[in-house]
Amino acid sequence: MIKLLIRITAAFLAFIALIIAAVVLTPPRAFSHPAGQLSDTELLDGYRHTEVASVSDALEKLTGRRMYLSHHMQPIFTSKFAGFALTVKLKKEENKDPDALGGMLAAIDQGGPNSVYVMVVEDGADIAGMGGLMGTAMQARNFSGAVIDGGVRDTAYLRKIGFPVFALGEVPSTSVGHYRFAAANVPMICDGVSVSPGDIVTADSDGVVIVPRANAAEVLTTAQDMDFKEHSMYAYIEKLKSIEEAVKKFGRL
Repeated sequence: MIKLLIRITAAFLAFIALIIAAVVLTPPRAFSHPAGQLSDTELLDGYRHTEVASVSDALEKLTGRRMYLSHHMQPIFTSKFAGFALTVKLKKEENKDPDALGGMLAAIDQGGPNSVYVMVVEDGADIAGMGGLMGTAMQARNFSGAVIDGGVRDTAYLRKIGFPVFALGEVPSTSVGHYRFAAANVPMICDGVSVSPGDIVTADSDGVVIVPRANAAEVLTTAQDMDFKEHSMYAYIEKLKSIEEAVKKFGRL
């Protein structure tokens, strides 16, 4: 009987030892974000360090959609930025109402850090949708930049304060008395591309791209991979003096 108890005790102790060893020897799991989940800070930091051309290519590859604004959308100075869309629409309407554009100003004052002011001025290629006063307010509130489907004025001052703006052209005109505020923070079409509040707007010397928020993390990962391949190819091409061989190796063009 005593021998049996000794055997049972020994077996139990051996079992406990195996459990302890398994716990001690199993490496801890590294913490990571669930797939597709990045903080706003991480998203914007990623886009600010990724070429807009790569973002455009990644969007087309993953979604089949072309989300870049046309060549008509030009910067008032070379700049690079990324932020979340704050959308505003103006409709064409002759008026003498001093409050006709009040909603436009309110939208700016409600925006904050990392906002990109995205404005559509109806038939407004020759109408300034914004100028120095609005740009000063946006900069004071730490907006990332502005994209105007219309004109822009006071460009010398905007360059002086370093506030980045993409627009259809530089014009001296005003929207006051000729336009009325239509809506803010609503989905709209900017230079032929759909944009919704909160979408990521990323811009550099190649142009402007709109990234739907739902696809932002996946698009960023793909664009970063494209960037890495392309930057790796430069030295490879110089060394082999062959773009064909580089494309075969990296699969990027």
